[in-house]
Amino acid sequence: MADTIKKGEFVELDYTGKTKEEGVVFDTTVKKIADEAELGVQKDFKPLIVSAGEGHVLPGLDKQLVGATLGKHTFSVPTEEGFGKKSAKLLQLIPRKKFKEQNIQPVPGLEINVDDQVGVIRSVSGGRIIVDFNHPLASKDLVYEVDIKQKITDQATKVKALLAVMRIPFEDVTITEGKAVVTGTKQLPEEFIQLFSKDVVRLTGVQDLTFRKEEEKENKKV
Repeated sequence: MADTIKKGEFVELDYTGKTKEEGVVFDTTVKKIADEAELGVQKDFKPLIVSAGEGHVLPGLDKQLVGATLGKHTFSVPTEEGFGKKSAKLLQLIPRKKFKEQNIQPVPGLEINVDDQVGVIRSVSGGRIIVDFNHPLASKDLVYEVDIKQKITDQATKVKALLAVMRIPFEDVTITEGKAVVTGTKQLPEEFIQLFSKDVVRLTGVQDLTFRKEEEKENKKV
């Protein structure tokens, strides 16, 4: 019987996300596919490492990783377990003067940033501009083509994966006698360090976690 992935286990995988109805690629870890789909995104294309069932990917994909085997799979993700349904509350009427302040000429279809929220202009009528702040993939069923390459057992690799998932910049990770040290240049809030460290200890099996700020060569121990 094939070995299945258990909740909390770390796996390395490639994935390509598509809309179910149109088959349009919206995300991938494979550069060739991104180029063919003309995604036009700048990122480091490489396999992703996640802990299955821990919320590191969309809920509908995450739950299907648990119990899956190594190899290629096609997972269907319904709207409710993807980016959710569209909400009328996220359609907002914004006065034209708001756009004038930012030297923006409002036209339908234009993607804009308003008060740190990304939205798309849906209609323009006189001084009334309707902006849609729903996620572009809201109310869409999705399909993920996933290639689960291997299980990850190395503790340092697991810690690095969790840092990447949380988008925490770091220079290096070392583990000595079960104790992990993360070296970086950014000072993180103490409360965040404590919460993150609990997840690291729980998921990777290290005994404790220390953040070392490289510039000061000082340890921040949890």
